[in-house]
This record gives sequence, C-alpha cells and structure tokens, in this order.
Amino acid sequence: MNNKTFLTVHGSIYIVFALALFFIPTLIWPMYGLEINDQYAYFLSQHTSIFLGGIAAISLMLREIETGLIAKKLFTALMIGNLLGVVITVYAGITGIFVGFGWSDPAFFTLLSILSYLQMKKQESK
Repeated sequence: MNNKTFLTVHGSIYIVFALALFFIPTLIWPMYGLEINDQYAYFLSQHTSIFLGGIAAISLMLREIETGLIAKKLFTALMIGNLLGVVITVYAGITGIFVGFGWSDPAFFTLLSILSYLQMKKQESK
C-alpha cells in the first residue's frame, strides 16, 4: 500500500482507541479483563490516550510523506512502537492481566508491526 493509505489507516486505528480509552474506559477495559474501579484507574486510561492520540496525530499529519530516508525512519519508529505493544500485551496475557478480548491486542500490535515493517522496506526499493 502507498504511504498515504498506510498512515491514514494507522492513524485512524490509533485515534479510535485514543478516543475510546478517553471517553468510555469503563466500557472498553472490562472486555480485556481489567476493571476501572476508581478515579485513578480512570485517569490512567485517559492518560494513555495522550500517547495513542500523539501517534495518531503523527501518522495523520505525515500522510503526504514522500518515499525516502525520512519516511523509512518514520515507519521504523512506528514499527518499534508497535513491537513494544506486542511485548507488553503478550506479557499482560501470559501473566493473566489481560483475559478475554485482551488477547486481540498482541494480534493487533503484531499486525501493525508487520505492516510497518513492510512499509519501511518499501522505502528502500524506491
């Protein structure tokens, strides 16, 4: 896929999760086996939205990036971020923190890592 399409999809996914974790964390987190049982947990979910929204903004604001070194660095950074997501969410699943729908997160981050890697590799071939 081209850079614009990839970054639009990537940014859109992240903005959906940022908004969901900010506005409806008490609906989202129980699907993953987590409880929002006080104001601090609620705030931490909203705090997480800062970073998800930031990644979304970077992806969406750079949709017009041309193929080349800077694009390769952008996709490498997105891949690293998604790989961190794989490690952290697999850990949450293995330790029993995430249950139920929580196992979708490692799959989600793995898919985005692979897509980021493929997009990064395309920057070399042009």
